[in-house]
Amino acid sequence: MKRAIIFLLGLLFFSIAFTQPFTRADSLHGTLTTFRTCFDVKYYSLEVRAEPDLKRIAGSSTILFEAKMDFGSFQLDLHPSMQIHEIVWHGQKLSYTREAGAVFVAFPQTIQEGRTDSVKVVFFGSPQTASNAPWDGGFVWAQANGSPWVTVACEGEGASLWWPCKDHHSDEPDSMTIAVIVPDNLMAVSNGELKKTTYLTGNLKKYIWKVSYPINLYNVTLNIGDYEHIADVYQNTSGTHRLDYYVLPKNKEVASSHFAQVKPMLACFEKYFGEYPFWKDGYALVETPYWGMEHQGAIAYGNHFQNNEYGFDFIIIHESAHEWFGNSISMEDKSDMWIHEAFATYAESIYLEETQGKEKALAYLKGQKSKIENKSVILAPKGVYYDQWQDADMYFKGAWMLHTLRIMVSDDKLWFATLKKFCETYRLKVVNTKEVIRFFNTELKNDYSWLFDEYLRNTELPEIQYKIIKNKKNIVLEYRWNAKTEGFSLPVDIKTPKGGEVIFPETEWQSKTFPLQKDFKISFLTERGLFNVKDISPK
Repeated sequence: MKRAIIFLLGLLFFSIAFTQPFTRADSLHGTLTTFRTCFDVKYYSLEVRAEPDLKRIAGSSTILFEAKMDFGSFQLDLHPSMQIHEIVWHGQKLSYTREAGAVFVAFPQTIQEGRTDSVKVVFFGSPQTASNAPWDGGFVWAQANGSPWVTVACEGEGASLWWPCKDHHSDEPDSMTIAVIVPDNLMAVSNGELKKTTYLTGNLKKYIWKVSYPINLYNVTLNIGDYEHIADVYQNTSGTHRLDYYVLPKNKEVASSHFAQVKPMLACFEKYFGEYPFWKDGYALVETPYWGMEHQGAIAYGNHFQNNEYGFDFIIIHESAHEWFGNSISMEDKSDMWIHEAFATYAESIYLEETQGKEKALAYLKGQKSKIENKSVILAPKGVYYDQWQDADMYFKGAWMLHTLRIMVSDDKLWFATLKKFCETYRLKVVNTKEVIRFFNTELKNDYSWLFDEYLRNTELPEIQYKIIKNKKNIVLEYRWNAKTEGFSLPVDIKTPKGGEVIFPETEWQSKTFPLQKDFKISFLTERGLFNVKDISPK
């Protein structure tokens, strides 16, 4: 009872501390109470039968866990649209209560610290249909060539949208098995390696997939359709590795040609970020009715085999970058989502720089810069499964933050070595924002906390304010940073009649003097940093 009171007080704190309209359901989903920290999930065995004609699924989720403290009940998660048939523990049905998406399971005895145990949750229902996948998550019940085409995307809403689990980013299983039962004229593609295919009575077929690595749960997926399989291989210094592509039959020929860009992409990312993290499971692209999603080892692809103006397929490059940033290195809390998206977006420009040179990469970054809206703070509040961003700044502003840091470091050898070491140090691990900032400060041998804080914790961009004051003898340029973060001190490239130079503005006014001339002009070069410029010269 005391633990429940503490939990309720924690929820009250969240409603007071943040002005956004967070609900109790948000907090139940996002808060790490002792009902969740009391156990650590080691393994999931998920089995799902899909009935496309009825837009319904049914199945079971067996959850192997280790007790991290003594407890008598814990919290699992399942969306209210889904029903629970029973929860079984050693052949005994357990009692439970439900509130919003939280399922509080009561054990008949204390589960002691250190014990490894399991429960099986049998579930069924009609999962939420995605109104605009992948942005508005859920199931996509489509048709292709007269056959059902079923996929799912749940990054925003979480895995518990469709199956029972401990739906918090801090707890990834070490591995899992995913079995999908479908009509025998369809194929089911999921994460990992296909281990077994079995025909069942009633014209059904079961596909059993094995994930051999930790996986963040929104990446768990199923794809059901009349798929054709394209097999290929990729060679690197560690050996020959499997590439698998699953596409609609009508697209097999174009996909075979279009997906040729996968190999140079993998070579680039392995050069800068270390070896692909999931070779035992393989690398796969799976055609979907929606644009794309970084489902681990089974990337959702729906970009219609189109390249952009720079000659590459954005979905292949961006979603594959997530195999390093998001799938291997995973956020601890939904508020840390920038770790996934900023680095994956920045990786696009690295790919372009490697394949087409710095000028093209800078032009690409400039295009991304125009998409920064400055509506929402990138670093969101913790503990509420936050999903209220009003822009895509964690992508584009986040990428420009990293580009700005690279320019600040002014040592590409050190910069790229640090990026690679980051990927290798936190390979297959869960991290948070503080850890990421601490790592880069340590490896770059300087404290850049002020830079991260300025871009992650504020909506507005830092602004160079300047004045041009003319008198009888000379021209005085006064300038300063208008920034939210104390100690913000980004150097800036300028161009004057004297030529190019670098200035080092502070938050206090500084000045430079130039000889008097009729048409004095100054320009602040913004290609090397993310900031605004404002002329406040007296009129």
